[in-house]
Amino acid sequence: MKTRHILLCLLAALATNVAVAQTDSDHNFEVKKQLDVFNSIYKNLDLMYVDTLDAKEVIGTGIKAMLRSLDPYTEYYPEEKMEDLKEIYTGKFAGIGAIIRYNSKIKRVVIDEPYQGMPADKAGLKKGDIILAIDDSSMIDKNVSYVSSRLRGDPGTSFILKVERPTTGKKMKIKITRQTVQTPSVPYYGIQASGVGYINLRQFTEDCSKEVRKAFIEMKEKGIKGLVLDLRNNGGGSEAEAVHIVNMFVPKDLLIVSNRGKLKRSNIDYKTKVEPIDTVMPVVVLVNDDTASASEITSGALQDLDRAVILGMRTYGKGLVQISVDLPYNGSLKLTSDKYYIPSGRCIQAINYRHAQGGYTEHIPDSLTKVFHTAHGREVRDGGGIMPDVVVEPDSLPNIGYYLATSGADSTEVLLDYEVDYIARHPSIAKPSEYEISDSEYEEFKQRVIDSGFTYDHETEKYLKNLVKLAKFEGYYDDAKEDFDNLEKKLRHNIAKDLDYNKSQIKKILANDIVAAYYYQAGAIENSLRGDKQMEEAVRIINNPEEYWKILGRNVPKQ
Repeated sequence: MKTRHILLCLLAALATNVAVAQTDSDHNFEVKKQLDVFNSIYKNLDLMYVDTLDAKEVIGTGIKAMLRSLDPYTEYYPEEKMEDLKEIYTGKFAGIGAIIRYNSKIKRVVIDEPYQGMPADKAGLKKGDIILAIDDSSMIDKNVSYVSSRLRGDPGTSFILKVERPTTGKKMKIKITRQTVQTPSVPYYGIQASGVGYINLRQFTEDCSKEVRKAFIEMKEKGIKGLVLDLRNNGGGSEAEAVHIVNMFVPKDLLIVSNRGKLKRSNIDYKTKVEPIDTVMPVVVLVNDDTASASEITSGALQDLDRAVILGMRTYGKGLVQISVDLPYNGSLKLTSDKYYIPSGRCIQAINYRHAQGGYTEHIPDSLTKVFHTAHGREVRDGGGIMPDVVVEPDSLPNIGYYLATSGADSTEVLLDYEVDYIARHPSIAKPSEYEISDSEYEEFKQRVIDSGFTYDHETEKYLKNLVKLAKFEGYYDDAKEDFDNLEKKLRHNIAKDLDYNKSQIKKILANDIVAAYYYQAGAIENSLRGDKQMEEAVRIINNPEEYWKILGRNVPKQ
């Protein structure tokens, strides 16, 4: 019987191996078949198609379509786009160091915000300056992408920039030398009036953990009672940098994240490697629906290890890892190679990226997610991003505020014009933590909006029109016509009323834009914390130790 049992096991193993070999053989045959078909189709097109084919365009379209059928993060970078890939990983590019935008009112590209200490700033460029020409090449009627590509170049190269200052009408020619621009990963940090430290981390580029570490140590030495780490709108980046940041707050030799994919050699476990800076100081991490990737590793690991309170809104849910593969002719393929798993063992990928239609919009329903547990036994789930320990919804941007701040085809650009004029009239303003638009200044802005003829899509009116159509289709409209007419009168566009109703939010938009012109990104972020509901709740929790540690399922540690 024993011999028969062994024989059956061997036969079963042999059958399994044969099935695997058959599957591999079928797969390899299908790959060869489809590549042969693709190659034959292109050869025939190139030989007989009525027009001469542009191989770069036609085959490039085929490559893009192939990658679109996979996931949103697998991308091909030909040689001419390699600088874009480099910028993703390093946050560096060579240019003048300024955000530019399209002014739809005058149909020109303008300076929106120079970076502090960069060539645009040193040259004295201001918000609203109109870009007319670069050397002898006119930038009139060009789009943002075109102008941006001409402003960039090799570090150390110079050009003549011709601009017009809208407040004076003066045209200027300025010689500018390009330099390597490093967009700051930590544009602002500082101790707030509450005694709580704050660090804004915008991206996980190389060495960003050193900036976070420096900021935290500096504030810790000054006696902060807690830390708020702001990862809102941080789309991620380097996985290793995320681990280094978590390591600042948790002990050495802890597993933070594991990568698992098809190739065993790509499976990596990231552990903390050094002693932490502080394992007991209260930490609150701010997150929202644009917190993704390495930001989710950081916030998720700190949650799984019960080391920080996560506050805000559910995060994006990107649980995939990409690597870069060199291609012929100096190109590169950024491809999704692994899923990552944080300390509790969960993968937080929220979207079924292999949707049958290649749509990337099918979210994994909460009912299909699984329960995992943090170090102290709190329940957490996979498959839907990081759910905060404390949910706090931010003040939403009002519809009218969105249209005022957005440059569209029919935009009057009244907000930009007001800000440019305001900056020209005010050589200086209050410091960022105190600055706000006064009521009289807002009334001036309000009148300019009304006088400009500004209009925008009124969502309630759109819904009412759709409801009227539906009522007519279903035969209810005639009986309810009087009610519909009365409702239409009440919902009719009233710009002055909308500006009054949304006054506080629009004042914040104006103040933030204006502060950036005087105090750059750091000042704008500091100013934005005024009246920030999520920040205020984070500070309140830090100032209540018993509540803080209760959220984490732990007792207040002995100091």
